[in-house]
Amino acid sequence: MATDIGTLEKGYFDACKRQGIIPNKAIVAALFKAKIKKARHEISAFMVSMDDLKDVDFYPLLDLLKEIDSSEIDAVDIVNRSSCVLSGEHVSALLRAVNKKLQVVDICDISFGKDFLLDLAQRGLACEVLNLRSSHFRKLSMVGKFVRMHTLNLDFSASLTSFREDCFSCMPNLRFLSLCETRITNLWTTSAALSKLPSLVELRFQNCLYCAEVGYSSASSGNRASDGIGSGCSDLGLYIELPSPGDEIFPHLQLNVDDEDMNDYDIVQDVRSTNEDSSDDSEVDFSSHRQDFGSTELLPDIPLGWHELADLQNEISFGALDMRDEDSYYPGSTHLCTVASVAPKKYISRHPSPICYEKHYRDYMIASLPNLKVLDNLPIGKVDRERANDTFRHHFEYLPYNRNDKESVVSILQKREIRAKLPCTRASRKNFSSLSRKSQYFYSRSLSAAKMGSSAWPKLHPLSITGSALRDEKRNFRPRQFEYHPSDSSLMVFGTLDGEVVVINHESGKIVSYIPSLGAMNSILGLCWLRQYPSKLIAGSDNGSLRLYDIQHMPTTNRRLYHSFGSVTFDEFDQLTSVHVNSTDELFLASGYSKNVALYDINSGRRLQVFADMHREHINVVKFSNHSPSLFATSSFDQDVKMWDIRQKPSQPCYTASSSRGNVMVCFSPDDHYLLVSAVDNEVKQLLAVDGRLHLDFGIASTGSSQNYTRSYYMSGRDYVISGSCDEHVVRICCANTGRRLRDVSLEGKGAGASMFVQSLRGDPFRDFHMSILAAYIRPSSNSEIVKRKKKKTMKSSLFLACLLLFAVLLTSTLIHPTMAISAEYCDRSCELRCARAGVKDRCLKYCGICCVKCKCVPSGTYGNKHQCPCYRDMRNSKGTPKCP
Repeated sequence: MATDIGTLEKGYFDACKRQGIIPNKAIVAALFKAKIKKARHEISAFMVSMDDLKDVDFYPLLDLLKEIDSSEIDAVDIVNRSSCVLSGEHVSALLRAVNKKLQVVDICDISFGKDFLLDLAQRGLACEVLNLRSSHFRKLSMVGKFVRMHTLNLDFSASLTSFREDCFSCMPNLRFLSLCETRITNLWTTSAALSKLPSLVELRFQNCLYCAEVGYSSASSGNRASDGIGSGCSDLGLYIELPSPGDEIFPHLQLNVDDEDMNDYDIVQDVRSTNEDSSDDSEVDFSSHRQDFGSTELLPDIPLGWHELADLQNEISFGALDMRDEDSYYPGSTHLCTVASVAPKKYISRHPSPICYEKHYRDYMIASLPNLKVLDNLPIGKVDRERANDTFRHHFEYLPYNRNDKESVVSILQKREIRAKLPCTRASRKNFSSLSRKSQYFYSRSLSAAKMGSSAWPKLHPLSITGSALRDEKRNFRPRQFEYHPSDSSLMVFGTLDGEVVVINHESGKIVSYIPSLGAMNSILGLCWLRQYPSKLIAGSDNGSLRLYDIQHMPTTNRRLYHSFGSVTFDEFDQLTSVHVNSTDELFLASGYSKNVALYDINSGRRLQVFADMHREHINVVKFSNHSPSLFATSSFDQDVKMWDIRQKPSQPCYTASSSRGNVMVCFSPDDHYLLVSAVDNEVKQLLAVDGRLHLDFGIASTGSSQNYTRSYYMSGRDYVISGSCDEHVVRICCANTGRRLRDVSLEGKGAGASMFVQSLRGDPFRDFHMSILAAYIRPSSNSEIVKRKKKKTMKSSLFLACLLLFAVLLTSTLIHPTMAISAEYCDRSCELRCARAGVKDRCLKYCGICCVKCKCVPSGTYGNKHQCPCYRDMRNSKGTPKCP
């Protein structure tokens, strides 16, 4: 038989007497209120206000809560509206004292600290509604058991940027989730995390309200009305009342609604220095926090649920949104709340998270979460879902190479092996050989798609380049530029802000060669390997120095007098920014902060010519084509990209293509069919290399910043491109054939005030969907954690420390070693080119493939050039003659 409330009350008094304390008035009043409700045959809820408790109240209350599950009380609500004197350990004990009757938990984690929040996330809770507004989660990892929970509110969690891969794994009954005004931005990892919630039907990243003729009304699907917003405005549902904060509490809500990107969305925080560690792997962040949103008043006698989540009375309007057409973007409006309807409807958005500013955000979320019924208070109808699916297919790729379904890596490998052993008759042997080559390419692509489909979370880790091979072991490098080796998949070179050139094995982290700075301070801005002589590279610094180094003659330790041996010095090029070698390793070009380009002869070490006034402004980058030794392209901040031919003694370009902003980068596709042009603020286009006509505009949203320098490169092959900008913390991967977005990779700094921005990036030429990113890491700090640092301009009296970090990003899963699929595709492409003019092509392809797998390289061209790959050159057959074609 259930224990009556009177008996509970008596037990509480006895417990207080044993502790020698006076019973807490708030607890006694809550018990009395529950007793009255029970007598009226109403739902008897016992509400515990943590604000009214003292340390001495802990043990009597704990004993009382342990008896609740077997009592007449129907529900327990535990609320913390402001500050609490109890420790996090005591609060955790109180929360777990009640099991099946715990209904609402509404707490402020700032009172209880980091350990309390981690414990809550890891162990779970038995409540039905969890309100953690303004929490200090940074990477959400709620992996504990929240089996009974149907509502979760994380609004105003200003530190929350992302979800860990195993988040939401134990919330089978979660139906309502609110994430307004967080810092979440990534569509891909967010939708992947939310897809683990099988019961999720309503989701909010912002609060969209329907604009009626008199005031506003919520578009939510609730049926109750609230009069808390004002005349002519009826928000549906019941809400917790909050005080109306002024602009001094929400300075970051004053947004420029003309921008379609959230890079101007600056969350101003009250930065307070603490001694707590806020490493990049930390799930919570108490290193800084914004002002809390005030006390929360519960509506009396009503169990809290989705429509009882907090709302604010004084809202910031973004203006009316006319919801007619999904692609109706025009100045002066936003595109946050796109819904399909017969008649035009207008909405306003309140408290959006940055993810809402991603292009096609609403359609992406609807297409990715098929069970969702309400998004941002706007119901999702059949027409909405059909249009969302069409938008998704038009603008996004679900998997690489337009695969529509996820496949198992093991099954693909099994199919490949079965295919390889299929019998073939003599008559079909020739056709089968051709089909086999195609199927090998097909299977390598299928493996890449399957590995990427196995996880939406890319594997990102800093490269180990801390100088373990140097005598000065405690000194960190400050990389400024880097390049992959053209034929050795394990090597990479990077130049530093201090003028050093370092060749590392990026797979093992070992330094292969080290070239210290030569005297005066300088930064390495230009690096380029020679392809026919893969041990040599050109390095140029901003002080104009140009040198050719042979890494076979360079030491791995910091020895002096090295530079007079194994290096060649060229005439200086003032204010240098880039260098590039042609396909035959005979010539290289240099450009810089001038309108001129210099041509150098590598063999003689002489500067042959300076081409003057090639552009109207300085030339940022110059690039030779990959296969034609005389063609090169230049990109300039005068908004032009020009193609030149050395054979014509360039006085006039072959053609000129223009962008709407200054050009930062240009590069050729691996087959030289296209030019990839990157202009300021995400203007990325692909041009036909033959005449400069526009082939594809990737349509990346701009930020409105004239300093947002964008760089884009091809990944392995020419199927996909990567693009990143110096004012953004994201790298975008787009299909080079269709322009559709495959995925975004977000870079996250350490702590709430930290930011990481893309300084440079390269696709790994040997591994599909692998890349490296040079990231600038900037954060406000009160102490010096970086040994060598570059001071930036101060803002609001805070010192900003900057460090450049080199990251390797693996977009594929590590279920199998990356090179299993990579070597096949690389060898297929290289051998196709090598054997293009062979008399017996099948035989050429066979032996070229064998040599490529063994040597991991294939010489360029259709004949000769074997010095580019000594292993390929030296392989012999059983007769002692060269084996490799």
